Amino acid sequence: MFSREIAKGRGPTRIFIGGIHGKEGLTTINLIKQLKDDDVDDGKLLLYNCPESKYLSTLDPLYYQSLMGEKILKIINTYKPTIYVELHCYKPDSYLKLIDLDRKKRVGVPPLIELAHGVLISSVAPYLRTKVFKRDDVCITLEMPCRPTEKSTQIYLDVMKAIAGSSNRKELEDKLKINYPSQVKTAKRYAAEFFGEYPAF
Repeated sequence: MFSREIAKGRGPTRIFIGGIHGKEGLTTINLIKQLKDDDVDDGKLLLYNCPESKYLSTLDPLYYQSLMGEKILKIINTYKPTIYVELHCYKPDSYLKLIDLDRKKRVGVPPLIELAHGVLISSVAPYLRTKVFKRDDVCITLEMPCRPTEKSTQIYLDVMKAIAGSSNRKELEDKLKINYPSQVKTAKRYAAEFFGEYPAF
């Protein structure tokens, strides 16, 4: 497993994990390695990229009993981040399923929201969001095509940097609202409908 730490003294602990399942890590490692010390203003950013593993959806409760799921839970429980990001990628035939407005009826969770050029954002799996993290923690899933275009790669990296440079939810939302105001509004609505009292991410 690839790992790296960027430490800038006191401040929030952030964790980015790529390659959660399947072969996603072959794509996400390229983005993770582009993050630099200057992208973090304070606190810590712990970067991980997982090796190839059997694909099992994080929506499946059994995922967190798998070898990879247990490793991820151990990382979270050890460092207790207040900002947590899962970096994923998807195949072309999964795109419409991920953004399907009926996804909640179909698989039990809201659709992901497209920022631009196939880059999608949402909260993490409900189990993590409600059982592992606190209400005020920031928990984000980022998706991009596994064979990204130059534009989607840049957007994905820009969002990663925005998160890495944010100390709390307000800072992050203010940054995202500049380019994606309607998407942030939609994310808040989805969270209210699905999680109730929980924030968007």
